[in-house]
Amino acid sequence: MNDADILINPRRQKGEPDLPAAGMLLINPAEAKAGQHLAASKDGQQHFLYNSRLAVIPPVEPGGSFFIAGPAVGAPMAVLTLEKLVALGVRRAIVFGWCGSLSDTLRIGDVLLPTWAVSAEGTSVHYPVNSRPESHAPTRVLLAAGLTAQGLRVQSGPVWTTDAPYRESISQINTLGEQGVLGVDMEYAALVTAAAFRKVELTAVFLVSDELWSGTWKPGFRTKCFKKKSSEILHFLADFCSELSR
Repeated sequence: MNDADILINPRRQKGEPDLPAAGMLLINPAEAKAGQHLAASKDGQQHFLYNSRLAVIPPVEPGGSFFIAGPAVGAPMAVLTLEKLVALGVRRAIVFGWCGSLSDTLRIGDVLLPTWAVSAEGTSVHYPVNSRPESHAPTRVLLAAGLTAQGLRVQSGPVWTTDAPYRESISQINTLGEQGVLGVDMEYAALVTAAAFRKVELTAVFLVSDELWSGTWKPGFRTKCFKKKSSEILHFLADFCSELSR
């Protein structure tokens, strides 16, 4: 596909902000709401971002300025949001969301740092890349060390991204699990592909919200323990992004 043939390209429009190079894209509404409260507590400045929210947190020594954006549920909206962030100057994005577990080694409340993805969504195919895209490895290593130091169980590995969370079959889950795929989500494959296409560094942090590997769905995202871990990770990532932006 020739880019010269593309009709619409993302651009900064008049009056839109010049964003810090690094920050967070929060997938789910719960974390996005918490992220905006966090931004307000740090004197973050609010900006328009489609049906999402965007805040820029000013630098506080020794850290730098960073952005918090979200929610962005589903591959098309997640990539639409990422495209706009990149057009506004973003070059390093940390995605924070949830995933289901396809492996008995990954339990509710654990953290998965996805590497590459198996795509079952319809967005990434529109972003041609020369090789299989992966998350930014150096940042992934730093995140793994930092989250482990917070007392969290952390693994890295591939995920399956699907547009149809109510059509996940036992046979699909078993096959993917046997291939070493650890988790399932709705956005990552599209995000990491679009990021590779736009030549920006993207890394993701997934909190395991449910387990599918046993053949019976086990949800855990309503528990107080899960919500507490989500809040702890959000605050850790805010500090991480501030440090990243120095």
